[in-house]
Amino acid sequence: MASWRKSIPGVGHKYYLQFTTEDYRSRVSVGSCLATVLFEKGNSPPAVTINCVDSKDEKQIQEEDNKIYQKIKQQTKPIVANDIPDSYGNIEPAFEPVWALAVVGSSKIMWEKSTENLSYSMAQVKSAKQWIRQDDFIEFDYTVLLHEIPTQEMISCHLRVIWLPGHPQKVKYFCASENQWFEETSGMESGSAAGISQEKEENF
Repeated sequence: MASWRKSIPGVGHKYYLQFTTEDYRSRVSVGSCLATVLFEKGNSPPAVTINCVDSKDEKQIQEEDNKIYQKIKQQTKPIVANDIPDSYGNIEPAFEPVWALAVVGSSKIMWEKSTENLSYSMAQVKSAKQWIRQDDFIEFDYTVLLHEIPTQEMISCHLRVIWLPGHPQKVKYFCASENQWFEETSGMESGSAAGISQEKEENF
């Protein structure tokens, strides 16, 4: 990852970033991105503009999304899970779609809580519970642990995620240090769960 910073007098700091992304399961590179991140004094979250070139085409992403969706939708009983990944870092294949939705939903929290001096990464899904809906959407309640850097603290957040392939993911959450819900759709236009990617360099 390459980065450089520009100071804007009276406004704050603007960062220019160039990085590659990888599939969270296979660790294979899936694209490259250019981004600008503006931290304005006294404002949070940062203003982000990002442009990515994906190695996967739109049809492939849609197909992978539909596979994840069908795996969850075909369940006859609501999915209930704990500790994803487990203490050894393993994720049962049956719970990979559950983890994938939690990662995308948690990215909303991490973006809103990040500052110039604090960043977050997804550590674990402590609990997940699916709600059976009468429409086509999938809905989960999660308790997730976010790793706060550089404090090394673990932040507990409750997260509700509603998703249907081809639609932006709806996210509602509150964290242990807060006493109100925050709600908004995620910034991912396609609402893709299969297309989850992360930087090869950890601390964005």
